[in-house]
Amino acid sequence: MSNKYGGTYLPHGKDTERFNPENFSPEKSREKYGMSDYKILMFPGTVRPHKGIEDILQAMDLLNREDLKLVLVGGRIIEDGYVNKLINKWQRWIIKLPQQSPEKMPEIVAAAHLIVVPQQLTKTSKAQFPIKLTDGMSMAKPILATKVGDIPEILGHTGYLVDPSSSEQLANKINWIFNHLEEAEKQGQKARERCIQAYSLDSMATILSQVLETVI
Repeated sequence: MSNKYGGTYLPHGKDTERFNPENFSPEKSREKYGMSDYKILMFPGTVRPHKGIEDILQAMDLLNREDLKLVLVGGRIIEDGYVNKLINKWQRWIIKLPQQSPEKMPEIVAAAHLIVVPQQLTKTSKAQFPIKLTDGMSMAKPILATKVGDIPEILGHTGYLVDPSSSEQLANKINWIFNHLEEAEKQGQKARERCIQAYSLDSMATILSQVLETVI
């Protein structure tokens, strides 16, 4: 993440203790939210066209695996018309959960087998730090994302990356991940370690302390 204008870069921090996978049972979370019969892909954020959800759903069409579901949860209720359009077209693949409180999100993310962040290449997405990345990283989940903006640097070789707007690449990588889930889960553990090191609240506090020391 280049710092074009100088100064100190302070990324969006994550409470890695609240989002701690040791505090949750994925099996119990899937049972609680009606997901026990499926392999769960999850997008924990506000659904907008540039987020690439249609690309994931087209990939699921290509795979045509009845054991896969895409769970949409979290975010702000500002795109209901768009979400309904997706559900009407791809109802067979989608589980839409109601908007949840921030306190419930770690338990819900625990239910995922795979976090998907398939951002399309737009000016908006290039400028974003998708916090759903650190949700998944902190919860030690395998992450499938696109090579857009700062996403590759945020993940730092701990996730799986494909080109934006490529349903074929997404389908191939989804299939590979679920055929090598144990290996993918080890990548998820590395993602949590990176999140603690680079994006935790403790990491943010260290950066702020260093800034204050130079000012005072």
